Amino acid sequence: MMIHSVYFWLKDEKKDECGRFEEALRALVKIPEIQLGHFGKPAPTAERPVTDHSFDYSLILTFASKEAHDAYQVHPDHDVFVDGCKDLWAKVVVYDSELL
Repeated sequence: MMIHSVYFWLKDEKKDECGRFEEALRALVKIPEIQLGHFGKPAPTAERPVTDHSFDYSLILTFASKEAHDAYQVHPDHDVFVDGCKDLWAKVVVYDSELL
């Protein structure tokens, strides 16, 4: 099983387009290879040296296998998401984890 965690920092001048970004995320998490898909904004947790609240959105996806993850990466709806939203983000960081 794999967890695909993606963090997005939006461009300052694009932050008024959050609605468009959220709609694109809603469509993205419907890709069949995804077991579970969630997205959100930084939680209002306490500031600590180990927390990072600097991102605008997170996307957390669960896949049954690396093969399902790889199929998601080349799915046409993934391309639609990237092509339709890449103008919005200043930075994207991905963390992929294989569950033990």
